Amino acid sequence: MRAATLISRARKRAGLSQAELARRAGTSQPVISAYEHGHRDPSVTTLRRVIAATGAELKLAAAPRKDRGEIPPALTDAEHAQRLVDLLRLTDAIPRRGRRGPLSFPRLES
Repeated sequence: MRAATLISRARKRAGLSQAELARRAGTSQPVISAYEHGHRDPSVTTLRRVIAATGAELKLAAAPRKDRGEIPPALTDAEHAQRLVDLLRLTDAIPRRGRRGPLSFPRLES
């Protein structure tokens, strides 16, 4: 979740105005507005402070993204080897274009 969405939702859930959240977090209302509209990105330390000012706690966790279509890392050497074999087979299946002969660019002589 983006910081902008997180701050906005936490503030609204706490029933706070931007000005009140800014006062509690030790910053200004325009800064809170900039965070909520995505014009500025707070540091993790600042994000923790702003979220704490709403009465909530920021918890960070790393998790693999499912929506990007990425292949998870191989866990074993055998899995690495199988992926390499699959890749080499795929490259062999791509048709090759033959050479068309030498390139015929005009020669520039000085």
